[in-house]
Amino acid sequence: MSILVNEKTRLVVQGITGKEGSFHARLCRDYGTNIVAGVTPGKGGTVFEGIPVYNTVKEAVEEQAINTSVIFVPAKFAFGAIREAIEAELDLVVCITEGIPVHDMMKIKSLLGDSKTKLIGPNCPGIISPASRTKVGIMPVEIFKPGKIGIISRSGTLTYEISARLSQKGFGQSTCLGIGGDPIIGMSFIDCLELFEKDSETDAVVLIGEIGGNAEEKAAEFIEKSFSKPVIAFIAGQTAPKGKRMGHAGAIISGGAGTAAEKMEALKRSGVVVVKSPAEIGEKVVKTLQERKMHGTAHFN
Repeated sequence: MSILVNEKTRLVVQGITGKEGSFHARLCRDYGTNIVAGVTPGKGGTVFEGIPVYNTVKEAVEEQAINTSVIFVPAKFAFGAIREAIEAELDLVVCITEGIPVHDMMKIKSLLGDSKTKLIGPNCPGIISPASRTKVGIMPVEIFKPGKIGIISRSGTLTYEISARLSQKGFGQSTCLGIGGDPIIGMSFIDCLELFEKDSETDAVVLIGEIGGNAEEKAAEFIEKSFSKPVIAFIAGQTAPKGKRMGHAGAIISGGAGTAAEKMEALKRSGVVVVKSPAEIGEKVVKTLQERKMHGTAHFN
């Protein structure tokens, strides 16, 4: 199994005829993702490499059984693109676009509150389920293997590095998703943990956080009270100076809050295995599963 995406995913690519959209649509399709439609305003009625293109998501939904969208549009058009997908009542929207204004995301959060749609991102690498060969995003597929380790990350690059290290150790992934590093995003760590808790094919979760905000502290509270599976965590930005933004727009320490040390301590108190370096992840996963008498259950052939 996996969470959110699988062989039943029927994907529409918003911005499919643009440079980024066309490039990554090909890679997703080549991996095995079922892309059934594209959307580019003004290009409805055309065809992109066998994929029908529509002017709006609504038009695409009327003709195709779509349940998922991935968005590759410039930041100034992203609000409209996400709103279209929400109004079309899609199950999942993955927004890769970075640089979306905060006030636009505030309006999107309000729209999400009244809908059934789940949003991953923005400013994220997307989501991948290796067992079903389904990718909705920009992740390099070579590093992922089918397995039983779930990965949730605020950092795209660290997602790749840690996934590769796990695969090298023989531990594949059930689902790997990057939730994005902006101050306002769709799905949170807790939202993803709730789904992994219910997924019988996920034995353990790797959580990759970073400085800024309190998402990791909230996740720690949830893990302590409501999550039964082992969690191994790494927090990026351990040497970042206070008050200086580091990388992601959300990665800023303010008023002494949001430091890596505070996050690591909160996670430790909740029973999470916290590592100081990504290089430790593989060994800690092995050790943690052994201690839980789960050795081998997450191993791929």
